[in-house]
Amino acid sequence: MNDMSEGYHYHVMRRAIELIDAHSADGGDVLSLEQLANEMGMSPAHFQRLFTKWTGVSPKKYQQYLTLGHAKVLLRERFTTLETAGSVGLSGSGRLHDLFLRWEAMSPGDYARHGDGLTIYWGWFESPFGLALVMGTEKGLCGIGFAAEMGEEATMEDLASRWPKANFVEDPMFLRPWVLAAFQAESGDQDKVPVYMIGTSLQIKVWEALMRIPSGEVTTYSEIARAIGNPRAVRAVGTAVGRNPVSWLIPCHRAMRKSGGLGGYHWGVPVKRALLAYEAARAEA
Repeated sequence: MNDMSEGYHYHVMRRAIELIDAHSADGGDVLSLEQLANEMGMSPAHFQRLFTKWTGVSPKKYQQYLTLGHAKVLLRERFTTLETAGSVGLSGSGRLHDLFLRWEAMSPGDYARHGDGLTIYWGWFESPFGLALVMGTEKGLCGIGFAAEMGEEATMEDLASRWPKANFVEDPMFLRPWVLAAFQAESGDQDKVPVYMIGTSLQIKVWEALMRIPSGEVTTYSEIARAIGNPRAVRAVGTAVGRNPVSWLIPCHRAMRKSGGLGGYHWGVPVKRALLAYEAARAEA
């Protein structure tokens, strides 16, 4: 992306998460702006600017979205019933409405061929959540993975292994317009983000359900299972959520355990917490 500072901002936030977690685990109060800035080796004014640019809120307010108990608060206060979200369709506030995504799923026969005959373009981009590997076909984006926790090599291997017979071509300029629209929600270009989903029929159903979760809200794996008409398939739903190849645009980070726990996240739980905090802070800014 054109703003290389995006990844830097995320790494500052990641360090802040670790600092706040350690402080809260010791029973400490909310850290002041001065304390946080000092721990990060920055001036209070510079640290405040970074927070405001990334979240739109003050460091003090942002801390409440990063506490270990925030997952339960989200589940209690910002829970989405997917049956209701589905009934309102594009008039609702779900991901389909927010991004106006053009959605197309690969046929079962094409999927069974593991990408044989398919050309997938790829490139690395800075995002609000660190370095992102983005992949796409002529029809749209088919993969977004975050490398902050896994590293670049493992992230590339992970996404590429899903379509082992595809022809992979490095071409970030081909993907760039879609990537800019995907990560810059304020740009007004969200309708330029087509998505080409490659998965099994069950996975496609789960990913469609994820797209009905509004930004800043969450749901549970069991709720997703009910929404796709298979309430006993919670474990299978969890696996499908974890296999979502297009992170962020298809918001698997908004799926949580019924107990209020964050659950896992394919690209690392710290990234999931940052995604949820980012959306919650902006929803209330």
